[in-house]
Amino acid sequence: MSSTLLNAKDISRAVSRISHEILERNHGAGSIALVGIRTRGVALSQRLRKKIEEIENITVDHGILDITLYRDDLTTGLEKPELKKTEISFALEGKHIILCDDVLFTGRTIRAAIDALMDFGRPSSVQLAVLIDRGHRELPIRPDYVGKNVPTAKSKRIQVLLNEEDGEDGVIIREQSN
Repeated sequence: MSSTLLNAKDISRAVSRISHEILERNHGAGSIALVGIRTRGVALSQRLRKKIEEIENITVDHGILDITLYRDDLTTGLEKPELKKTEISFALEGKHIILCDDVLFTGRTIRAAIDALMDFGRPSSVQLAVLIDRGHRELPIRPDYVGKNVPTAKSKRIQVLLNEEDGEDGVIIREQSN
């Protein structure tokens, strides 16, 4: 059984709101850069970038982060991890990095992303933007910008669909399949 948490319009509104919150907190877009965590964090960061550029009429640095080698569960997986390219072509120093991901759950992905990011330099700050915060943190990590808080049972699964990856926009909650 599944139910829709967000539709395409809801996601669009969340992106717009988060973009405005980022600009307000950072006093404009002059010193920010957006970095998306593969895979759906990249699509979210690109949408935020586009919206911020529309609002501020300024080009915003954008990067893509692959955290595969930084994960703490690499040795427990049975599958061979697929490495993809990290693309950060700007200096992090002096920047307020907005790290973007689709769902925040235990915090382990974000910890790995921060470790990976620090290999590229030392930003002024790292802020976190997520489309969905579902709770159940195992690490002391909290988002700065949230599209929707969705307290869930651990038995539930949140599936984010983004047009760039899935051909449609939506957020669905369903029972975990075993």
